[in-house]
Amino acid sequence: MKKVPLVAKIMIGFVFGTILGLLLSEFCSKETVARVLPYISPFGDVLVAMLKTVVYPIILFSLIMGAASMPLKNSGKVGASVLTWYFLTSVIATVFGVALAYLFNPSMPAAQDVAKSFIGTVEKFSTSSGSGSIGAFFVGLFQNPFAALASGQFLPIIVFALAFGLCARSLLDSSSTPDSVKKSVGTLVDCCNGAQKISFRLIDCVIHYFPIGVFALSTVNFAQNGVLLFGPYAKITLCVVVCVMAMIFLIYPIAIAIFCRENPYKILARLREPMLTAFVTRSSAATLPVSFKAADSLGVDRSVSSFSLPVGATVNMDGVCVHLPVFVILAANMFGHNLGVVDIATLCVSIVFASIGAGGIPGGSVFLLFMVLENMGLPSSQVSVIVALCLGINPILDMFETCCNVTGDSVCTYIVSKKSSLR
Repeated sequence: MKKVPLVAKIMIGFVFGTILGLLLSEFCSKETVARVLPYISPFGDVLVAMLKTVVYPIILFSLIMGAASMPLKNSGKVGASVLTWYFLTSVIATVFGVALAYLFNPSMPAAQDVAKSFIGTVEKFSTSSGSGSIGAFFVGLFQNPFAALASGQFLPIIVFALAFGLCARSLLDSSSTPDSVKKSVGTLVDCCNGAQKISFRLIDCVIHYFPIGVFALSTVNFAQNGVLLFGPYAKITLCVVVCVMAMIFLIYPIAIAIFCRENPYKILARLREPMLTAFVTRSSAATLPVSFKAADSLGVDRSVSSFSLPVGATVNMDGVCVHLPVFVILAANMFGHNLGVVDIATLCVSIVFASIGAGGIPGGSVFLLFMVLENMGLPSSQVSVIVALCLGINPILDMFETCCNVTGDSVCTYIVSKKSSLR
């Protein structure tokens, strides 16, 4: 089995899991499926849990190392390049998504009947989606780092780690810092370097479990949803999948070809492991350890990837940007709303900035629909129907969406590293 490539084993697990899930969905009663899945789902949950166990220390130690090892004059340049790239690709993805949504003009027969199956879940999402004021958001960036690690809050971890690493760098570079202090700071940075390498060794162990976890996750996803979803949701699914595939195999390759002067599809081929992991786990955060390993294999400077990938898992959601416009245009078609130029501009701005809060978790885009649809002026009753429809197909679309998110993070990281003076 060691001679079989990991990607091949993951694909085998995914295919067989999909087949088993569809067989359970089509030929077994709901009661039977409900009894069988609890025996299968823990094997998939364990994979996601193991990845998330390692991802938080990786983010902390990688960001500290990246900030501490990069000269201060370069850190601002690299950070600005990464954030600019993420913003531009989000804008491109949103415009692309809106254009294709108008082209496909999504509709759904008997949408109200389909929504009834999920409308009871909407209230839970609505309650959870309140994000508070802008002031509360900024205050939330600065928290006890140990509490943030324990609760899995990415942004406070990123802010603390970057500040810690930059302060360490400033002490090492300052001529007024005593040699004894420089020595102790250097020792601490070395310890973070060792902890980072230990975390990556843990990932090497977790990777051997991937095929089993992927098999279980695929079985559960398709057993719960089945092929019936593809009937009423066919046009929506096609629209989102086409948008995602165009981003991955057209927009990103064009960017690589322009900025790196390389064959972009060779680069994408070497990103297949994080892409497949994102597709199956539906979590940018859980995929981070695999993305780091792929970046290392591409020769990406660790000081760039240690900043770019964790930040991308939190704020760069190109898949969300192509996903949300489809449901907004569906809402306009269903409820007879005429969207003018100002409405389209508002839609694009809302989606770009809403995507920053998607959070890198499975189904994160569902939370954002409330804000985007309310910004478009839809009453709460109509918003609930659209969100309910989104919940129905979200497990399927979320796989493609997350794959797009992670691919965008890795492509950005590669381009910035290639263009940086650090290489």
